[in-house]
Amino acid sequence: MEKVDTVSIAKHGWLDKTFHLTEQHTTIKREMLAGLTTFVSMAYILFVNPSILGAAGMDKGAIFTVTAVSAIIGCVLMAFLANYPIAIAPGLGDNAFFTFSVVLGMGIPWQKAMAGVFVASVLFTILSFMKVREIVINAIPKNLKMAMAAGIGIFIAFVGLQGGGLIVANKSSLVAIGSLTVPTTWLTIFGVFVIAILMAKKVPGSIFIGMVSTVILGLVTGLIHLPSHLISLAPSMAPTFGAGIKNLPAISDPQMWAVVLIFLLVAFFDTAGTLIGLAQQAGIMKDNKMPRIGRALMADSVSMLSGSIMGTTPTAAYVESSAGIAVGGKTGLTSLTVGILFAFSMIFSPLLTVVTDQVTAPALIIVGVLMASALKEINWDKFEEALPAFLTVVGMPLTYNISYGIAFGFLTYPILMTVAGRRKEVNGIMWSMLFVFIILLYVLNIVPKS
Repeated sequence: MEKVDTVSIAKHGWLDKTFHLTEQHTTIKREMLAGLTTFVSMAYILFVNPSILGAAGMDKGAIFTVTAVSAIIGCVLMAFLANYPIAIAPGLGDNAFFTFSVVLGMGIPWQKAMAGVFVASVLFTILSFMKVREIVINAIPKNLKMAMAAGIGIFIAFVGLQGGGLIVANKSSLVAIGSLTVPTTWLTIFGVFVIAILMAKKVPGSIFIGMVSTVILGLVTGLIHLPSHLISLAPSMAPTFGAGIKNLPAISDPQMWAVVLIFLLVAFFDTAGTLIGLAQQAGIMKDNKMPRIGRALMADSVSMLSGSIMGTTPTAAYVESSAGIAVGGKTGLTSLTVGILFAFSMIFSPLLTVVTDQVTAPALIIVGVLMASALKEINWDKFEEALPAFLTVVGMPLTYNISYGIAFGFLTYPILMTVAGRRKEVNGIMWSMLFVFIILLYVLNIVPKS
């Protein structure tokens, strides 16, 4: 363990008091490095979110700014309310569903669809105030929580392998190994080996050092290009701000009810699963429960609500936070650092173009290995517990959706436990979730076809 810099902490008493740095055996330097690592790992959302929502007809410049501002709000709230090293920003799954299923698939104008996002966000916040989300998370069995953590690890490793060009789509086998004749793929391979070697030698900040090394190699070889300028003003949010509220009357359309339900349920369990997985990795879990989970969920809910007002799809806890946690992030100072960097990114956005998929891919792959260690905590000797856990783990990467993986586990756990004669060990919430996920899977498969 890195020696705690007590002198440095003493000079920053407010930070120590606010984020309990000494108590968590961490340092200001380590937390800020973790925040920088997390930010670099998730900075792609600043460009991906405008691209996806832009396909729905939304103003890309406005979405860029809204993405940054909603991330700032979420990260700052997570820092001061929950003191967790977990960053928040608009989620990838929800924006894709919004554009390709709701707007383009169902033919609903984006302004009307944003009203559905706003209503779902309001309901989401109410559920958090009533502690419904906290109760549900605490009721999940340990085996399924460990499966969520491992599943998310394998999922983000798969995302890294795909983004780095090591895994590609294949018509006959769905996936196949990528071409090693593509120069950028070797950037990913280089990054993986650099991080792996540094990790094996127990070098602090291995992941961040590996990412920087990959950027430098990319610039030297010309595979990554320097931006033409360094500073730019953030675009106005006016084209999207308040669109959801202005179109609230559209909610009277029954077609919109399904949209609201989907956004509500998917956001509920995506964030729940991610929080559990990251908390397990960070060592936050105590007696199978997350301390201050209610505050963390409130930070997530308020961020989602503010984002819907400004004009973006639901925010969520980011699995890329695992990169910062792996570097040593343990407190809210990590997420606060991410929020501050998102604020700076609004001015220095051109610099972020050097952080390509090949730069972030190695970090995601390595972190996936670290998170998969939760597999050892699962009780594989009892089949009625092993199968739900296994389906949760493999369901996330194979469906490319965290919620689907969680659904597979929740649907099978109560049934198998009952037939195994262990019905009394299944609480009422787990039975309720079984029916909730049946409805969710049905709606997800029906709505895009309507």
